[in-house]
Amino acid sequence: MYLFSTKQQAPTGATTAAQPGNAGNDTEGHRLSTISQNPFRTPPFATPIPSIRSGRPISTATSLNNGQPRRRFQSSRLNGEMEKPWLHSAKKSMNWDSIIFYTAVSVALMISAYICYDAVKDVPKNDYCLIMDDKFENLDNWSHEVQMNGFGTGSFDWTTDDAANSYVDSDGLHIVPTLTTQSTDITYGQLMNGYTVNLTTDGTCTDRDQRTSELVTSNPCSAVSNSTKGTMINPVRSARLTTAGKKTIRYGRVQVEAKLPAGDWLWPAIWMMPQDNVYGDWPRSGEIDICESRGNDAETYPLGSNIVSSAMHWGTTYSNDAYQKSYGEWGAKRTKYSDGFHTYGLEWSSKYMFTWLDGRLRQVVYFDFTKNKNMWTYGEFAYDTVNGTAPTDPWSWTGRANSPFDQDFYLILNVAVGSTNGYFPDGVGNKPWTDGSESPMKDFYLANSTWLPTWGSGDSRGMVVKSVKMWQEGSC
Repeated sequence: MYLFSTKQQAPTGATTAAQPGNAGNDTEGHRLSTISQNPFRTPPFATPIPSIRSGRPISTATSLNNGQPRRRFQSSRLNGEMEKPWLHSAKKSMNWDSIIFYTAVSVALMISAYICYDAVKDVPKNDYCLIMDDKFENLDNWSHEVQMNGFGTGSFDWTTDDAANSYVDSDGLHIVPTLTTQSTDITYGQLMNGYTVNLTTDGTCTDRDQRTSELVTSNPCSAVSNSTKGTMINPVRSARLTTAGKKTIRYGRVQVEAKLPAGDWLWPAIWMMPQDNVYGDWPRSGEIDICESRGNDAETYPLGSNIVSSAMHWGTTYSNDAYQKSYGEWGAKRTKYSDGFHTYGLEWSSKYMFTWLDGRLRQVVYFDFTKNKNMWTYGEFAYDTVNGTAPTDPWSWTGRANSPFDQDFYLILNVAVGSTNGYFPDGVGNKPWTDGSESPMKDFYLANSTWLPTWGSGDSRGMVVKSVKMWQEGSC
């Protein structure tokens, strides 16, 4: 037990409650006497505390409110009813901000609805009859074109009906380029000098060359190797399949699902040519390119496998082909069309023609025949001369604005190799030949160590076509 002193020292000048003459300070005296009687009770304010404002000690007998009771906190919230004079006003102000906003929104919606309606009402609602749905269980719908002169493009491949260059399996149709020395008995020495291939003698040449041009400088059915002249047997064999004489359309739709080939200087194409040259040799009777591309890797070649193009070819001679007036291309930033399957399509009528990629909304080329009097005036051929001679109009006599694209066309699938017509521009991507060289095919072949490894091997080489559909416009 601890002992506490019960005697407290009074402040100087002050008297204790026990002393006479202190009757006016009963409260103070009573508190101190109580404390003296119970030393274990700690009195409030027994220790002087500083003044809140001045910092000076205050007496234990002095309250924080100078002895007055603390005032209760009064809320500043309005009590009772609040006057709202605007509710009793006879004239209310207009909210112009809301009126302008909602009016503008309503007008925008009406304009948008009209634009959609105007666009949809003009969309053709043609009937179509499916005439071919080929998933390549066989090649009954197709024929091979066998030639050696590049079909007017100056390409270096020899198109064959060899099973090494075209075959079907569970993936579809494969069109595969191979080296001639690997798929025939022709040796390297024979390829370069002193050997003749005659497809007429073999009975295999199809000789359906519709591209009569300055580039057709050799016989489509034969080739001769001569080291002195710089000529050689075509160093690569490939394939070109067509539906000519079997499946044609005059207006309608085409849809081809294919994986394009990878490899330097490969030229895959999905395109159409006229069944009959009603208006004359190429390009008078027209050509429709649904899809063309280059196999060169897009990461190293600026015109490579990430670009597909479409075009319509028409003109009076090779030199005034007006395809640039109806040409378009689609370039992808993160897609190589040799990496997977894509769908390439055509829709064609007497009023319009357009090609598309992976959907009708992604159009590559759109051509409206109704916006021009005819293809002669649109091509402005009357202002050109060919070898000093004005060309003659081959189409206007029909009275149709879309001639020559008013005849039956058949479909072609092929993989060409190289060319001398400018499709692979000189000086781009370390091209190993020049179009004007005296021996472009030889220059190309001697650089095979640079391009052959890029072609792949086995079933991964070449173009793979999974399916082909063709519709004729009109009911079945």
